[in-house]
Amino acid sequence: MNPSVVVPDRLRGRDFISTQDWSLEELELLFILAGQLKKARREAEPTHLLPAKTLYMIFFDASTRTRNSFETGITQLGGHGIYLSPDRMQISHGENAKDTAKVLSRYGDGIAIRHCTYGEGNAYIREVAEHADIPVLSMQDDVYHPCQVLADYMTIRERFPSTRGLKLGVAWTSAPNYVRPLSVPQSLILMMPRLGLDVTLAYPPEFRLLPEIEEQARANAEAAGSRFQISHRFEDAFEDADVVVPKSWGPLVHTRDVAEGLRLIEKYPRWRCDAERIALGKEHLVYMHPLPADRGREVTDEVIDGPHSAVYDEAENRLHVQKALMALVM
Repeated sequence: MNPSVVVPDRLRGRDFISTQDWSLEELELLFILAGQLKKARREAEPTHLLPAKTLYMIFFDASTRTRNSFETGITQLGGHGIYLSPDRMQISHGENAKDTAKVLSRYGDGIAIRHCTYGEGNAYIREVAEHADIPVLSMQDDVYHPCQVLADYMTIRERFPSTRGLKLGVAWTSAPNYVRPLSVPQSLILMMPRLGLDVTLAYPPEFRLLPEIEEQARANAEAAGSRFQISHRFEDAFEDADVVVPKSWGPLVHTRDVAEGLRLIEKYPRWRCDAERIALGKEHLVYMHPLPADRGREVTDEVIDGPHSAVYDEAENRLHVQKALMALVM
């Protein structure tokens, strides 16, 4: 494959922890390259842009899509991914972020980290980045999930001739069993207004996002000439929407107590995406979810398996945007 994208020197060796750290021009280069890599994949064309490069993938949290899309992606680029978990590393014996970063920088070409523990993950990734001599990529933390939102936007732009002025509804949904991170909705409300989408964020009062993230989303929308608004009514995210992302997250800003958090989730069982809510949107409404979705609680089978759903295209696009990301920075 001979990509038409010329990699600017400023991107070589760059970290990717939040989309806020990249300009719109830099993000557009990534989307263009992702499209070329997706086309090459479908045409069975080799894409060995990173021959003999090694990516270290440190997973504090288990994963399906994230691990497999990164590990498959670096393989398709001609490199090698090494799966690491803290319990099998000296991290479990107290090795600090600096020493881990310095040593892995001597061996390989990139470090990717997934660490979603609230109040810890983003700080740890940024500490590794401070000391690493190779690019550090966030595979999700407690504040951001930047690669997921890249795949989300790629999926949207594949379905619409222009994304400016589209209404994106981001809605909290009721999903039991565990308290999920804030990182997906926070990344959505930060990046999508920058790219011209009008975003409506809907959640029950106890499920607000980090105040500084909500304020940055407002600033991003104002700078881009788009709209960002918050509602405590579920249906507001769906009414006249072009795209919806109904997704559960925890009341972590309201409480850190897990038992209380689980009780609050059960307080709103009607916050579920079903055909009635989908009908509130435009005829071409696209339903998206980063997966795994709690079928029956977050969303009905009728919706996630129906004609409005783009969840598998969205999941596939994780592979292509992450390949583009690795190719640009590694």
